[in-house]
Amino acid sequence: MSVSVLPVLYTFRRCPYAMRARLALRQAGVAVHAREIQLRAKPAALLQASPKGTVPVLVLPDGRVLEQSLDIMRWALAQNDPAGWLGAAPLSEQLAWIERNDGPFKRLLDRYKYPQRLQPPDAPEAMFAAALALQLQPMEAALQHHAFLCGPRCGLADMALLPFVRQFAAVDPEAFSAAPVPALQAWLQRLLATALFEAVMEKLPVWDESSIAG
Repeated sequence: MSVSVLPVLYTFRRCPYAMRARLALRQAGVAVHAREIQLRAKPAALLQASPKGTVPVLVLPDGRVLEQSLDIMRWALAQNDPAGWLGAAPLSEQLAWIERNDGPFKRLLDRYKYPQRLQPPDAPEAMFAAALALQLQPMEAALQHHAFLCGPRCGLADMALLPFVRQFAAVDPEAFSAAPVPALQAWLQRLLATALFEAVMEKLPVWDESSIAG
């Protein structure tokens, strides 16, 4: 594993887990060497750092490796949290949203987005309805009362869930637009339009592992 003055972030632009890590790192002002990879051709350096071979992976200058997106978010915000994402609401409340997102909602999202992976394939309408009941309607109820999931301030939960709601909405934009979740739709559009989100979605060239520099 090469030694770097800056942390090294292995990432993939469209991965929602990598998005949330990049959001927190950028918000915290933590400079990194970002290495955009191809999931179908994972570089040896990534697998050496993290044999699980998924992104994001953050390799710190002292050799520590953070392999989970939420761990990367919390590490970055522990360095600097200028907008108070961690303290926007009790951490237990924010983590409850994230746990439901990363568990049952993510499983529904995968079945909704990739129905062909199952035999027989799931009906998209059924998966949409299940996701609506499980996650989107509870989010709508919260956002009817305040601008963000846990109160008037944007928090860790909002930014951790944003990439996944974005991915869900993109599967069938017409169905999402027609869903009875206007507050959620407004929340999504508001966060997607921020300079922060636009910055972390900048396209990077695929990292060349033969390159000496980060």
